Amino acid sequence: MGQQLPLAIYYEHPEWFRPLFAELDRRSIHYVRVDAGCHGYDATAADRKYPLLFNRMSASAHLRGNAQGIFFTRDYLAHLERIGTRVINGCKAFSFEISKAAQLALLHSLGLATPRSRIVNCAIEVISAAEEIGFPVIIKPNIGGRGAGIIRLDSVPELARAAVSGTIGFGIDSTALVQEFLPIRGGHITRVETLGGKFLYAIKVYTSGENFNLCPAEICGTEDGASPVNTPGLVDAPKTGLKVEGYTPPQQIIDAVEKIVGAAQIEVGSVEYIVDDRDGRVVYYDINALSNFVANAPQILGFDPHAPLVDYLEHQTEGA
Repeated sequence: MGQQLPLAIYYEHPEWFRPLFAELDRRSIHYVRVDAGCHGYDATAADRKYPLLFNRMSASAHLRGNAQGIFFTRDYLAHLERIGTRVINGCKAFSFEISKAAQLALLHSLGLATPRSRIVNCAIEVISAAEEIGFPVIIKPNIGGRGAGIIRLDSVPELARAAVSGTIGFGIDSTALVQEFLPIRGGHITRVETLGGKFLYAIKVYTSGENFNLCPAEICGTEDGASPVNTPGLVDAPKTGLKVEGYTPPQQIIDAVEKIVGAAQIEVGSVEYIVDDRDGRVVYYDINALSNFVANAPQILGFDPHAPLVDYLEHQTEGA
């Protein structure tokens, strides 16, 4: 009998997945780490190196000098799927991770409320879109991650100054979203995490409205040894005024989130929504195919989500 092929964890960030690796090591699971930031493959090869690959590539890789991994990953996942490798969060799921425009289209197709938005690729269109939507607006790159490049503008003169100064960022695919800025009821967004297409847990993340990096993992606030200005991770909540708490949403929201991740073929990921304070509408605005679990999960949630995640990986590897 030949040696069993290993599970592959395909990732770019060296720190985000330490808890996952630790849980895999604790169970003595045979796996390999595949660096998405520096990788290569033979597009004509038909042999499988792994029975299953767990895609943990991040849209925010460009913030760490690894933009080359983003579009490479899209083609690599397609290759793996062609040769029969079982991929968790495969090519279709990843297509939503790297396109906020595609996320909005999917949410709309499912009949769910989203912020009024326009997709643009030049500053002139930003101005006309903002005037059509009405101020305040936020502008966000189509490929972002961790709130990167998101700005709020409150007036035409402010927008004009931003356009002239080059403050408006279109990101690595030269595409941006102009979106209405909604008043948030309760001062928090809600992130709903899923595993295997089913509800795992949810958290409320309280924000001042001025910070757009709401990544709940500890490392998001401590990259490079220090917290970036105005981008605190939730581990820093006591010092920054942000806080996070566990929460169970109404069943209709859980059902909607499961419908979203099912349509996107996201097996491990999350959906974020807010409640519009003007009318009480639930508004969905973000889909994450790479979602880092909340820091201090046992204290906040009462369990460590890496345990059921590795249970899922073990089960899926056995069936691959």
